Amino acid sequence: MKRRTFLSTAAGFAAGISGIAVTGCSTKKIYDLVITGGTVIDGTGKPGVRADVGVKDGRIALISENIPPAKAVSVIDATGMVVAPGFIDPHTHTDVQLLVNPKAESKIRQGVTTEVGGNCGFSYFPLSDLTFEESKSDLEKEFGIDLDWRDLPGFFTRLGEQGASLNYVTLIGQGNVRSAVIGPYDRPATEDEIAKMRAYIRDGMMAGAWGVSSGLEYTPSGFASTDELVALSEEAAAYGGLYATHMRSEQSYVIEAIEEAVEISERSGAGLQISHLKANYRENWDKMDRILPMITAANDRGIPLKADRYPYEASSTSLGSLFPMWVREGTADDFVKRLADPSLDGKLRESIGEMERRMDSWENILISSVISEKNKRFEGSTVLDAAKESGKDCYTFMRDLLIEEEGSVGMVKFGMSEDNLRRVLAHPLVMVGSDGNAVAPYGELARGKPHPRFYGTFPRVLGRYSREQGVFPLEVAVMKMTSMPADKFGLNGRGRIAVGAWADIVVFDPGTIIDRATYADPHQYPAGISHVIVNGVTVVEGDEHTGALPGVILKKNDT
Repeated sequence: MKRRTFLSTAAGFAAGISGIAVTGCSTKKIYDLVITGGTVIDGTGKPGVRADVGVKDGRIALISENIPPAKAVSVIDATGMVVAPGFIDPHTHTDVQLLVNPKAESKIRQGVTTEVGGNCGFSYFPLSDLTFEESKSDLEKEFGIDLDWRDLPGFFTRLGEQGASLNYVTLIGQGNVRSAVIGPYDRPATEDEIAKMRAYIRDGMMAGAWGVSSGLEYTPSGFASTDELVALSEEAAAYGGLYATHMRSEQSYVIEAIEEAVEISERSGAGLQISHLKANYRENWDKMDRILPMITAANDRGIPLKADRYPYEASSTSLGSLFPMWVREGTADDFVKRLADPSLDGKLRESIGEMERRMDSWENILISSVISEKNKRFEGSTVLDAAKESGKDCYTFMRDLLIEEEGSVGMVKFGMSEDNLRRVLAHPLVMVGSDGNAVAPYGELARGKPHPRFYGTFPRVLGRYSREQGVFPLEVAVMKMTSMPADKFGLNGRGRIAVGAWADIVVFDPGTIIDRATYADPHQYPAGISHVIVNGVTVVEGDEHTGALPGVILKKNDT
């Protein structure tokens, strides 16, 4: 069935209305849904108020002290509950997962009603001939998906035909753009190549992307110079888009990386979104004393800067990223061949030894996913334990595992400070972002032991960090999940409980909401969320997903 694509700003949305309008109830008005008896936290940071919410034709039609239930087709009794805007996740890697399972279980069950994909320099568009063939093979092998698109309009068509339970927003991955023009190689771009890359960004923005992202600790994204990134960000800025960056370093050179990110924003005119703000490894924890004042100062002098962060001390990425970028240059096959080259063994051992020193112990690395059945037994094990089981030293174990898995091994890496985490979350420029895909505890997306942030990010912030630790009031926590990302990306009509806004709504118990996912057992839904509504349609009701797919593709050029 062909899906319709809504504009992110609906015709008729009342500009400037962001608070609660307390009005009378028309005797002629019939609502599709009324949510009664709840405390409305509207997403703006204001304390909650007792109010009923009436929904009609996918939007919030009335917010009143009393809407008679008889005026509604459907009623949700939210007595003792909070009624909040649907959460907007500004940092995800969700895209093809929606083609595997459009119910987006791990996200919608957290209250996430809008996903922002295409982060860290990676998107499934545009695809060069080389990346198309590699991606086609990988998607067929891993998910049984037939890759039949090469660009953003093609992906939007495929997703639109299928539908999804939540709304979808995407950035264009600068790594994909560079690969499409230069290939996965480490060399400077020529002026002609920069012009071609700018054209890809321009095409993506015109197709509906909301900006460009970089992943400068990954290949080939990290092969780009600052000037190249400025040029591409200029194209995004010309269409009102932003520059989101996984910076060039989140460890020893994180200060310099922030300076570069700010420079790119300042020179290009693109708003800046710093992804998963952190200072990794104990030797760098004290750098947070400089990082937070730096981003405040940049914002104060006019750089439109925000950041996001997930509420965990561990990160998650590919095991191969522990190896230096020169080893990872080129294709996955090139990477594996270098790992297997005896002449490089000494140099690689030295590099990995330095990495071990920074991390304290290989006990701080968990294997989260592999492809082959042979190595499934290592999922959830630390590198230290898995190496002992294999009878190998840790370097040899990781090298051999990457070779056997053709470079495709996921990891969870512990290296951050809990105190810094609280400070980052509390900072007024930082919103909540999961850095997690939409997965599920069943089917093709139940593989491996993903980081618990895939299932628990938003309930964990509300339960552990707001309710239990008092890092910020509940209304501030909700703001960091709703109006803050909506305003940053320009998602008009989203992120607020307001008359005229789209009815993306979460109903939760403020006394019990909490994450359940753990590192050992991550495939667990959170507790305390009773209802999730997307564009006026109930998607989660109690412990059940209704099967509804009311999500829409939100396009920047439709605002």
